[in-house]
Amino acid sequence: MAADRQLIIGVVLARTGRLAPLGEPVDFVADLLAPKLRAGLVGIPIEIAVRDSASTVAGARAATERLITEDGARIVITVGGSAVLPAVAGTCHRLGTPCVSTTLPWQVYRDSCPPSDRAFHFCWGLDDVASVFADMWERAAGRTTVGCLWNDGSQGRALREDRCGFLPVARLRGHDVVHQPAYSEGTADFAAQVETFRDVAVITSAASASDLGAFLDRATESGLRPALVTCSRWLTYPFWRGRHELDGVATIVSWTPSHRYLSTVDGSTPAQLASAYELATGRPWAQPLGLAYAVFEIAAHALAAAADPDDPAAVADAVRTLRLDTMAGRFDLSGGPAPGIARIALAGGQWQGDRRLSVVRSRIPAVAPDAALVTR
Repeated sequence: MAADRQLIIGVVLARTGRLAPLGEPVDFVADLLAPKLRAGLVGIPIEIAVRDSASTVAGARAATERLITEDGARIVITVGGSAVLPAVAGTCHRLGTPCVSTTLPWQVYRDSCPPSDRAFHFCWGLDDVASVFADMWERAAGRTTVGCLWNDGSQGRALREDRCGFLPVARLRGHDVVHQPAYSEGTADFAAQVETFRDVAVITSAASASDLGAFLDRATESGLRPALVTCSRWLTYPFWRGRHELDGVATIVSWTPSHRYLSTVDGSTPAQLASAYELATGRPWAQPLGLAYAVFEIAAHALAAAADPDDPAAVADAVRTLRLDTMAGRFDLSGGPAPGIARIALAGGQWQGDRRLSVVRSRIPAVAPDAALVTR
């Protein structure tokens, strides 16, 4: 490789706007890995360039285009945002640049992004969420009726899909499901949902923290007290500070400091990554730390393995054939549920006192439960 040649991983994250709490751990990982990748710890020197999406679709498209056309990114990575992530993937597709993303359930990703042989996604599915939640529902109330609190966005639409994803798995496990028409985020008063769910034992959702808090406030005022509430999406992260009534909500767990994984860059552990983040920021570790680290690993190893890292097709081929045990588990597209998709394994967790995410159910060898599920 010529001495003046620069191989660049482009990163689209939210430094500003409503998704900024999700962008913060990604930014931390970029700063942490930049000197290690520059030093060639994956076999070749690699630089990192970061652009702010501003948490908007237009901002994501502009950031992605600048990374590719101005910064010379050979591959682009991004984490989360139901509308922002597809905007990044779509721009990469238009410009012919490989993209690796995570944190959006693969069915939502598939339905929101243009088909592309250069787009790759490392995440769980809505069917995986349903399986983990059903484990916890059954522990709390046996086979039961589940009230489904779903919004009118892309994730809410995917959750209502009857052919694949959440509902078929829930019903196969013997649960009846009840749901109202979709609510609009940030504007619903949830009176109709509370009445519909009056006799259910369990409630599940993919609501924002503020909407779930508003629903639970309304439910408490009306005397509705389900045995368990499960919620994915924003409730997987401790970004909902200030709403203590959300303690006790169960959620999915994709990564914790206790997961038995190792970095392919320097051999560090999840515990070391979480500790470094907490020391640097003064904030609690968050699941996107491990997921962000993993997509950096995938991108870096693909550039190192590509027959010609200046050729987008060669880089895409390198991602496609990569088999890598990352900080968030094994990346292997050959066993994925759809082309270009590799699964991340999930466990079940619950927020229990002082904002601590405990693992309460696990069927995967990477992590063991560290607490019992608490029900009402």
